[in-house]
Amino acid sequence: MLIFTALGMALVALAHMAPFPFLLEIHPPAEARWHMPAAPPGAPPRIYLTFDDGPNPATTPDLLDVLARDHVRATFFLIDAHVTPETAPIVRRMFDEGHAVGLHSDTREWMLLPPDEVAARLARNADRIAQLTGHRPCPIFRPHAGWRGGELYQGVAKAGYSLVGWSWMMWDWNWFRTRTPESIVHRALGHAGDGAILVMHDGDESHPRRDQRQTVEATARLIPALEARGFAFGTLCGATSPRTSAPYPPPA
Repeated sequence: MLIFTALGMALVALAHMAPFPFLLEIHPPAEARWHMPAAPPGAPPRIYLTFDDGPNPATTPDLLDVLARDHVRATFFLIDAHVTPETAPIVRRMFDEGHAVGLHSDTREWMLLPPDEVAARLARNADRIAQLTGHRPCPIFRPHAGWRGGELYQGVAKAGYSLVGWSWMMWDWNWFRTRTPESIVHRALGHAGDGAILVMHDGDESHPRRDQRQTVEATARLIPALEARGFAFGTLCGATSPRTSAPYPPPA
């Protein structure tokens, strides 16, 4: 009996904390994106670069420089507390250069909030970004560390948002080891596939100015390596950015 109890508790924990789709994604109340559809026939395979925990004055501008240089658009999931009058120009630049912007939480406690509060927070955070930048974020939300529950899903659905995760092994964290450009590039290239969502961090939820240089360097290496394999890049708001797309706007 103890074995079955432990197994049941493990399954419940995985349903809420697994960094990949699991039990809660069988019939979620809100749309869940952990992998994007394959590219249509004849189109290049598409991969989605996403960045969490910004905007970060120490890292995000350099990351935007890399993306602008290589004419690639990405998706940024922003923490509300990190969006300030000081960082608003960075976020405005994201919009101006064709990137997608979504919302991110900085604590696992969102999983415990009632649905109405989740929806209200999403609305408030989106309103702040719109007020500070003149642009409204996409209706997409990524929970901190992927922690989620039924009520969180209900709140996301109530707000008209989609919950966004990432594809299997397409992440930049290493348990008990420092993140490095080499480890990020090695893992991403080993698991890259059509429709894959890759998550990296240009910020830190607890330290809004901590330099995330490994993300800038990994992105600079990954873009040409993925392009050499025939990949185009997409954003989670639907726009793609292959080199044959419309002219890319210069940095603001």
